[in-house]
Amino acid sequence: MDLSCTPEEEEFRARLRQWLAAVLPGLPARPRPDDWPGRRAYDTAWQRMLYDAGYAGLHWPVDAGGRGATPTQHLIFLEETEKAGAPYVGANFVGLLHAGPTIAAEGTAGQRARWLPPVLRGDEIWCQGFSEPEAGSDLAALRTRAVRDGDHYVVSGQKVWTSHAEVADWCELLVRTDPAAPRHRGISWLAMRMGAPGVTVRPLRTLAGSTEFAEMFLDEVRVPVSHRVGAENDGWRVTMVTLSFERGTAFVGEVVACRRTLAALAAEARANGRWDDPVLRRTLGRLNAEFRALWRLTQWNVGEAQRSGGVPGTGGSVFKLRYSQARQELYDTAAEVLGADGADLDREWVLDRLTSLSYTIAAGTSQIQQNIVAERILGLPKGR
Repeated sequence: MDLSCTPEEEEFRARLRQWLAAVLPGLPARPRPDDWPGRRAYDTAWQRMLYDAGYAGLHWPVDAGGRGATPTQHLIFLEETEKAGAPYVGANFVGLLHAGPTIAAEGTAGQRARWLPPVLRGDEIWCQGFSEPEAGSDLAALRTRAVRDGDHYVVSGQKVWTSHAEVADWCELLVRTDPAAPRHRGISWLAMRMGAPGVTVRPLRTLAGSTEFAEMFLDEVRVPVSHRVGAENDGWRVTMVTLSFERGTAFVGEVVACRRTLAALAAEARANGRWDDPVLRRTLGRLNAEFRALWRLTQWNVGEAQRSGGVPGTGGSVFKLRYSQARQELYDTAAEVLGADGADLDREWVLDRLTSLSYTIAAGTSQIQQNIVAERILGLPKGR
């Protein structure tokens, strides 16, 4: 794969830099982490700015509302926006990085026309209703039931770790539509309106003090059959498409952020005298190599996804597995460089370190990723 930029792509980079330099100084202050209505408004306003400027859904297919950009243009966009300190997708992340791409790949023409434009404009927010109290890493053990009643499903059950449920308009929801079928074959993927009667949301407070996750209780919620993406009982296959986006491309921008953090740590180590420690220097050097390699793997994964019709492959599990560990090591090293006093002075460092602890669990545990790599890439037999 040729990873070099064409003159047209470099011109795209220059235009993007110019636009970012013009609009970022005029953005309002970011809301407090616990101000979810404010964060939703902030994130959706930024998404609308991207949409109006032609940068929303840059790499999405044209018939899904995107610009059909090249993989390199997509990566340039992620790299330059992160370097410039532009807002991240924030509360938009499920719609933009999971549900939207899944609907683009698996939805009908009517579903794409209904749900994708509001995602790209920032008009509607999505959350993810996959995990359950007894079905986290073992997702196929989910028990939330959907019983067919004419043109609707009647859904009852419980979800947990429902990302951004408190501000979402829609939920990508996994339900069991055939309890008698083998557990991977009786699941369906539904789009559920969060304002429907019978939906109750209870925010969960994380170790970092944030509430971006929630419990969700569903009591005979009626969901139109037309809101099912894919065939009935084919939801596990559709879910694999969703998870391939979650693991394959959703963390791309964060690699750039980690490289920027690493550079800041090296500068701080030189300033506070920690640079004299050869063990620390070797750690920083190794992490620099790790994140450079992860960026190259990102480039390859995005290119492969583009060539395979837009859906990332199993290379996303390789990336997710190593990135989760490298991010944790990065913030362990940050604590070493900054020390207790330095961490106390900057709350963001503390929050980032606490958040890094979740990465070997979120979006599929490292154990799950190891199994995928072993079975689907290395061809090893399934564990018993």
